[in-house]
Amino acid sequence: MSNETFFLYDHKEDTKTRFVSFMGESNRYDLAITITNNFYGKKMVVNLQTNRAAIIGQDDLKEEGYIEHAFAVSEEEAEELLEFLYTII
Repeated sequence: MSNETFFLYDHKEDTKTRFVSFMGESNRYDLAITITNNFYGKKMVVNLQTNRAAIIGQDDLKEEGYIEHAFAVSEEEAEELLEFLYTII
């Protein structure tokens, strides 16, 4: 790293991460859900199979097409994810 690196922020925080694996009708999901103070009450959800991540709150779950776009999944797969995410977010 050069001496001229300009950080927007650089801090450490203790977080809590839950690892969940479950089977839907058409797919297996391996997720890491991280709780942090960094995202204004939202959780960081990472699909460990595809390395796609999203910062998700209740408002995002209600936004049409958000899960499909964030995780690059079909509408059917998004419904399976939403069913689970509603229980934890």
